[in-house]
Parts: sequence; structure tokens; C-alpha cells
Amino acid sequence: MVALEILDYAIIISFFAITLIIGLLVAKKSGKSSSEYFLSGRNMPWWLLGISMVATTFSTDTPNLVTDIVRNQGVSGNWVWWAFLITGLLTVFVYAKLWRKSGVNTDIEFYELRYSGKPAKFLRGFRAIYLGVVFNVLAMSAVTLAAIKIGQIMLGLSPLETIGYAGLVTVIFSTIGGFKGVVYTDFILFFAAMAGGIGAAYYCVNLPEVGGMGELMTHPLVIDKLAILPDFNDTSLVITLLIIPLAVQWWSAWYPGAEPGGGGYIAQRMLAAKDENHAIGATFFFNALHYALRPWPWILVALASLVVYPDIASIHEAFPNIVESKLGDDLAYSAMLTKLPTGLLGLVMASLIAAYMSTISTHLNWGSSYVVNDFYARYVKKEASQKELVNVGRISTVLLMVVSSALALVLTNAYQLFNIILMFGAGTGLIFILRWFWWRINAWSEISAMFSSGVISILFNFSPLGLVLFGTMKEDGLLPNWSTYPLVVLLTTVVWVAVTFLTKPEKDTTLFDFYKQTQPGGPGWQRIINRAKLQGHTLITNTQKWSVPAGILATLVGCITIYGALFSTGYWIYGYFTQATILTALTLISILILVKLWKRVKSNIF
Repeated sequence: MVALEILDYAIIISFFAITLIIGLLVAKKSGKSSSEYFLSGRNMPWWLLGISMVATTFSTDTPNLVTDIVRNQGVSGNWVWWAFLITGLLTVFVYAKLWRKSGVNTDIEFYELRYSGKPAKFLRGFRAIYLGVVFNVLAMSAVTLAAIKIGQIMLGLSPLETIGYAGLVTVIFSTIGGFKGVVYTDFILFFAAMAGGIGAAYYCVNLPEVGGMGELMTHPLVIDKLAILPDFNDTSLVITLLIIPLAVQWWSAWYPGAEPGGGGYIAQRMLAAKDENHAIGATFFFNALHYALRPWPWILVALASLVVYPDIASIHEAFPNIVESKLGDDLAYSAMLTKLPTGLLGLVMASLIAAYMSTISTHLNWGSSYVVNDFYARYVKKEASQKELVNVGRISTVLLMVVSSALALVLTNAYQLFNIILMFGAGTGLIFILRWFWWRINAWSEISAMFSSGVISILFNFSPLGLVLFGTMKEDGLLPNWSTYPLVVLLTTVVWVAVTFLTKPEKDTTLFDFYKQTQPGGPGWQRIINRAKLQGHTLITNTQKWSVPAGILATLVGCITIYGALFSTGYWIYGYFTQATILTALTLISILILVKLWKRVKSNIF
């Protein structure tokens, strides 16, 4: 526990006050309609939406997660989430404008645009609860768990006290301000979080116990953790940390904020953009900041923590009052922050509060948008007034907060949920990529993928069968074995592809309407275009050349750009100047190529 001074309290209280004031200022306009409450009238600029996406993914559990990874697997362990850059950039250059052209209010509403009949109706309702409530609550509980650990170590607060203070302010401005309140506060939260993260990294690396970057880079407990790429002599490590994430995970898994083809709160922001080009710009800005800028402050603190707290026992010794069930390597980040001086400590505490509030507020608004738009208004009360829908949204926001907070009280490790969510979405990602460009995919394809992925994951990872066949069930019964991941993906894919061909395709009218609305293009729709011509329908309204090949090329160049920036930043920090210079030059060249490709990708909407 650290002792906060008057300056620290002033910074934290001022931060709370600003966020509440923003929520109150936009409350009246946000409450006019459900469209205003959840999408802010679809008039948001790219830069504000991009920063909002970054702030949302800058949650309290993220530094803890990165610290846990670095302390156990080294810097290269971060490929488990760095690999998602590929799907992120595909969303930028291929799917962002498709989402904006769809005109839906949520990505769940998409199901009844793309599919038809009772299967589509079931899929929309079930996914609204499955993602908006169940998975959303899991994600929020991981964030809240991190906040609890920070509150225990840094302030000596009980779990209930942490939830009471931070959660109350968050739920108030989220409930009254709606999406606009969330996005406006995210702008402030982002800069507060970045300032705190960078300040903490600089101070922690220069602690007397650490001795600065030179000493840190040569410390025996750190030197083996520095590699950005895994040791290629260790085949199993390369497969687990690099090959599976880059070859399989990025396209096959569903994870909040990194959905193949876009989805969730990322889709919500694309749908709120002024137009298609603003949707593209917002998602690219997000991916650049998310992968190239943010990781290094957390990584540096994690590396420094290995010097100060070499193991969990040393953390427990320094903080004996920590509940034993909450002990783990992820606590090292919070433990390091207790060493910060007055002023910087207040800023860092404000940044952690910012990280918590931005993520929770987004999940609350996004989850309640599913409950209202895709469940209540669709199945419970179709004739509900706009005022009633807003009120239901506010009630569901509060309930989501209460349930996720209760779950956080019984969890022990955020990395558990990260793995579990990834495993339960294994094999479904390819559908989200192909459903825009292959007419044959139907509602049964998605239903079969969703259920088979869950059932197979449970059998292989969380049941006695998995223990017998693969030795996968760990002692705590919670952490899946990544060696089974490709098999789960393969079997799930076989199931949904087989179901696709064994069931009837969607009705022609549904396929015609979808194509005319979104104009996806490509050979996967040629049969439908030809069929429409025979029936006297004209589906092609956009005479632009099909931009997907250019979008895929831009994705590859974008990956070189952002990974180049990520690596070169690391090498500059490490003092590896030759590698840093080469990668910086490569990054600059790829930026110039990307600018030229942009002209072929963007929409001519003016």
C-alpha cells in the first residue's frame, strides 16, 4: 500500500470530476433516441473514433496481462495478441467500408440483413445475449479483477471498495451519457493513460534497484526475456508463440476488439463514423496506436519487475495482506507502481482509473446496445418508444455492471479468461471473413460453428476426455492447452463447412438485398449476380473496380509498417541501433507505399 499525498488526490479527483461533467453535458442529447444513445447519430470523425478504440483496449487488465506474459514467456510471448494485427488491418482495408455501408445499428443486426427466416432470427437473438451479456460480462470481470488487484496493492482497498468507488463513477457517466459520453471521455482517458504509462516506465527503469536501461538489459533475470521473436531452436516454443498465432489464430478466433472481419465495439465505432472513409481511417489509426505505440511502456515495467520482484514469493513478502487467491505474476505491475513519487503516482493512478473506465464504459454501452436493439426491440416489445428503449439501455447498463463485478470477486487471473475466450471462439473466425464474399454461407453455418466450437473446446480442454487424450486439463481446470487449438479449429471448420453444403442456401431476395446494400463484389457473388440478371434485377450499383485485392495488399504492407514500427521502437529502447535504423527505414518506405495504396482502397463517396 502507498500513501497518496494531497497532490495525488487532487489529480485523481479532478479526473473523476471531468468525466462526470462530460457525461452530464451530453446526457440530454444522448437520451433523444436509441440511435443517439448507441451511435451518436452516425456523425463521428475518424480521429475521435480511433482514439476511442485505443482507449477502450487500454484496460486495467492489459498491463497486468502483458506483465504476466513477459515474466513467464518473455517479450516474444506477446505474439499471442500481436498476431491479431493481421485481422485488424483486414478490417481496416476490406471490411470497414462494408460495415458502414450496411447501415445496421449493431453488428448483431447484420444477421437479419445477411440471412433470413427463423435461423437468422434465432442467431440474432441468441448472439445478442451470448456476446452482449455472457462474453461481455466475462471481459468486464477480467478488467474489474485487475482494478481490484491494483486497489489492493496500491491503496489497500478491499475488492468491494474498489468496485464501489471506480465502478459507481463509471456506471453513472456511461448510463447518462450514452455512446457520445463514452467517446468524448475516451479522448481524455487516452492521453491520461498514455502519460501515466510512459511516466511509470521511465521511473521504474531508473529505480536504484534496477539501475537504468544499461543495467536492465544485462541483468541475468532479464537478458533471456528480451527477444522480440522466440528462440527458433526451440521448436515447441516457436509453434506455440509464433506459428499458431500468425498462421491460425488471427483468422480463426473470435475475441472482443479483434474479431475477424470486424465486430463488437469496433464495429459499433465504424457504424458511428461519418462515412466509409472515416470508418477506414478510424480503424487504421486504432491499429497503429494499439500495436506500435502502447506495448513498450508496459513491457519495460514488466522487465524491471523481474529485478525487483523475481518471483511470486517476493511479491507476497512485500505485500503480505494480499488475498492468497489473487496472487500471481500479473500483480508485479501494480507492485512496481507503489514505488512512484508523489505527483507521478497521482497521474499513474488517474491513468489506471482512466484505463478501467474507458474499457468498462465501452463494454457497458456496447453490451446494452445488443440487449436493446437486438433482443428487447426485436423480440420483447417491437412497438417500444425511443424513450423506452433508452431507459432499457440504461437499466441493462447497470445490471451488466453489477453482474460483472460479482464475477470479478471470484476470479483469480485475467490470463485465464483471455485463453478461455480465445478457445471458445476457435474455428469461427473464417465465417466472419467469408460471409461477406461467399453467397453460399447461411445462418446454419454460423449456428453450427458457434456450438461446435464451444462443445469441442470443452471436451478437449475442460473434461476428463481431454485429460485422457491430450493431457490438457491443468490442475486448476481453467487454463487450456494451446496444443489442441489447431485441432479445435480444424474440427469446427469441418463441421460448419459440411453444414453449409448440407443445408439450403438463403433466399434469393435476401441475397439480392444484401448485395445491393453492401456491394461486396468478387467472384464469390457472381452466381447471384447472374441469377439476378435472369430475374430482371440489377445488383451492381458501384462501378468502382473491386478493391479487395488492393485491400489485401494494403493489409500486408500495413503489417510491415506497424510491425516495423513496433520492432524498431523496441530496438531503439534496447540500444540495438543498427537493427533499429534498418527497421525504421523499412517502416518509412512501407508508409509511402501504403499512402499510394490508400487511393485504390478508399471509397469515392463525394
